Amino acid sequence: MTDPRPPSPMAPPPALAGRLAAADYAAQSLAAETRRAYAADWRDFSLWCHQQGQAALPAAPVLVAAYLAEIAPRYSRSALRRRLAAIGHAHRLQGAAWEPAHPALRATLRGIFRAHGTPRRPAAALTSVELRRLTAACGEGLAGLRDRALLLLGFAGALRRSELAGIRREDLRLEAEGLRLMLPRSKTDAVGEGVEIGIPRGRRPQTCPVRAVERWLAASDCHYGPVFRRVDRWGRLDAAALHPDAVRQILHRRAREAGLSVPRGERLSPHGLRAGFVTEAYLAGARDEQIMDHTRHRDLKTMRAYVRRSRLVRDSAAKLLDL
Repeated sequence: MTDPRPPSPMAPPPALAGRLAAADYAAQSLAAETRRAYAADWRDFSLWCHQQGQAALPAAPVLVAAYLAEIAPRYSRSALRRRLAAIGHAHRLQGAAWEPAHPALRATLRGIFRAHGTPRRPAAALTSVELRRLTAACGEGLAGLRDRALLLLGFAGALRRSELAGIRREDLRLEAEGLRLMLPRSKTDAVGEGVEIGIPRGRRPQTCPVRAVERWLAASDCHYGPVFRRVDRWGRLDAAALHPDAVRQILHRRAREAGLSVPRGERLSPHGLRAGFVTEAYLAGARDEQIMDHTRHRDLKTMRAYVRRSRLVRDSAAKLLDL
């Protein structure tokens, strides 16, 4: 039976409400960090278009190419590609025509990379050797216990910084053999199907990730909500969860305290925890499917890229030469 009452004048028509809801769900299809980055990129492009007296949506490929050319000297390859992806995403959400392979865009990017391109600086792989140095620098205070648990769990779980910052007490289940960690959502699981990974107890008490997590949970008296929370300069615990970028800041601070540096041409990054896990597990004889199941990699080529870097000299065909 239909409702005989007319719709409220304050409520949008049903068709419009449906479109608004669909647009909101479409926006939620991206990870939170990606949404924030795309929003900032789109604001920059929109402001530039306004200054040029041009419409940002829809934008002709030649206009987008001109924008990329103007900002090219100030940004890296990955940043330029992300700007382009953000512009394309905004067009697709509004149903506007978008041609990412348009000749004007492709030729402009090739020219930019040829003129301004610099070698990519991959994240340095942080293996158990580096983890022992990092955790030794953490100390026994509240922040030190948190940072030790954060770094060891990030390494043993091959976790991304957003996954680390998003862990809640409800996602952890401690057992005699180790712990089970439920990741409700991640970069490769945008629809939120969830995945559970296992972290066994380590052989060394000082670097056992499960022991470190247990000590942090006891010290922080954490029974629900965010596991990794802020600790202020006076050592007081905050109820708010760490921001994902805080993981990077913690890693850099502990590396400075440990006197840890990375090889030239590489960068110190939380992503190095994942790279280090893949590198060490592969060199220890783990199978591809074992590693990919744990790291949640979908592409074998991407996962193998970490391994290739670690075995670049050892597996070089130049070893076969009579030199």
